[in-house]
Amino acid sequence: MHLYPFSDYFQGFEKVPIVQRLFGDKTAQVLRNLKVEFYSAKFGYMAVSDEDGHLLISAYHLRTADPAIIYLDVVHELHHVKQFMEGKELFLNDFEYVDSPIEIEAYLGTVDEARRIGFSDDQIVEYLKIEWITDEQMKRLIQHMGLRKAEEGSVTS
Repeated sequence: MHLYPFSDYFQGFEKVPIVQRLFGDKTAQVLRNLKVEFYSAKFGYMAVSDEDGHLLISAYHLRTADPAIIYLDVVHELHHVKQFMEGKELFLNDFEYVDSPIEIEAYLGTVDEARRIGFSDDQIVEYLKIEWITDEQMKRLIQHMGLRKAEEGSVTS
């Protein structure tokens, strides 16, 4: 496993208001100390290690995704870094992914940031689509995010 400095690959996050709210006056220090591990697979996107709090990033996703999506993914994972620093359990087996308080908290912040950078609710719903969740789970995630009523039509393409 090779760990690299976050700031070697992602610049300017210390100036992002939502990141500053997450880490307060320790923002620069947290990001300076944060490490990134890249893995080579076409599945997955990003995650946070529940062992030491470093970011795990699919090199394929990094190469192929729209920069705005990468940006929102990093914002989402920085929420998990903060949760890890607070001693929260990142993977709660008592909840489905979309109902996990850990994920809801991270997605709420990410949805706020998506709106701040100009995403419409429809674009946010597209961003939230993950191939491993069902239509019913997607409806619940949309509802948790307050984007629109989960009963309004299908959420798949």
